[in-house]
Amino acid sequence: MAGSAPTSLVRAGVRLHPRVRARDFVGSFSNPPTTEQCKASLHLACYRPAQLQTAYHLTSLYGAGFRGEHQTIVIVDSFGSPTIAHDLHVFDVAFGLPDPALSIIAPSGAIPPFDPGGDRIGWAAETTLDVEWAHAMAPAANIMLVETPVSDTVGIQGFPEIVHAENFVINHRLGDVISQSFGAEEESFPSAASLRDLRGAYKNARDHNVTVLASSGDSGPEHLWPSSDPLVTSVGGTRLRLDDQGFRKAPDEVWNDGFGAGGGGRSTVFARPGFQDGVAPVVGSQRGAPDISMSAAVNGGALVYFSFAKNVIPAGWHVFGGTSASSPLFAGVVALADQVAGHRLGFLNNRIYALANRPGGGVADITIGNNSFGGAQGFQAVPGYDLASGVGTVHADRFVLALAATPG
Repeated sequence: MAGSAPTSLVRAGVRLHPRVRARDFVGSFSNPPTTEQCKASLHLACYRPAQLQTAYHLTSLYGAGFRGEHQTIVIVDSFGSPTIAHDLHVFDVAFGLPDPALSIIAPSGAIPPFDPGGDRIGWAAETTLDVEWAHAMAPAANIMLVETPVSDTVGIQGFPEIVHAENFVINHRLGDVISQSFGAEEESFPSAASLRDLRGAYKNARDHNVTVLASSGDSGPEHLWPSSDPLVTSVGGTRLRLDDQGFRKAPDEVWNDGFGAGGGGRSTVFARPGFQDGVAPVVGSQRGAPDISMSAAVNGGALVYFSFAKNVIPAGWHVFGGTSASSPLFAGVVALADQVAGHRLGFLNNRIYALANRPGGGVADITIGNNSFGGAQGFQAVPGYDLASGVGTVHADRFVLALAATPG
């Protein structure tokens, strides 16, 4: 579908936590623009699903019959979006994708009526990004949106409802991989003990062989939970430079484009887990994040359609970035690997670090850029593991097959 000039231009840094940028979105287009149209109108690149599918080498997997069939990706967000089913359908029609089996549940309590005030717009935008792009990576996977009735704003607020909802999903065997595009700084919790008390769902997920992912953050050097939890795979951010077909014009680099930078650092709560013993010279005695990275740049952002707040933000196509994009993107990759394996792979971190050291494992090192941001000195990308990009990113055609075959 041909793009058009933007009907309006907005820039919003929408925050789920006062110190954590969830993502930025820019522009409003009546039709999905091309990369060149985004550059002309917004002075930044934007990408369609087919471009990222090509960039991550997914098309050969699709051709072999691996599109996520019989897998369920669980998206967890406060409040959800009142128009998500409609908006996902518009997204699918525009890009020739099949409508997935979309289910929506709220096991932690009824969702209050939508009000475009407060942070409801931010959560609805978050939900739409998560659902549309997890689906774009694994087009045949089922999508379960799990909504909670309380916002995660500071410390433990909102997390008990999230933990309850995730335990419901795990105990009822409703999903295979859980994507979380939210986080709070470890220091915002009353104590380390209060944070550890919220880990029940991640312990439960490991016991039930369910994969749990979390975004590493968008403000450069930081340590967010649940991304910092050793039971969670932390997904950081990269910047891709693609042509209109999705082929790279330059190597991937750490996301740091002025809108934000990929989160990463050493936990102040969790000690170095066994899967990071091989990178002890980098992480020291503490858990380091991220583990792996996917596209997150605003300048190179994902196109998202939403219509939930027409009187505030025009219904249409917007360009999104942030590690809020990278977690659902990786969730789609995990769903494909689960299908290849024929079973849930569950906890991934041991496998990911093993593949990073294996030729042909599909892990592509990131050696360009850093995540210094907002006056805070960050970390440089270097050969091997680093606290800006983790072990790197993926060539999914190799990574999915290798992940499915690697012992946990």
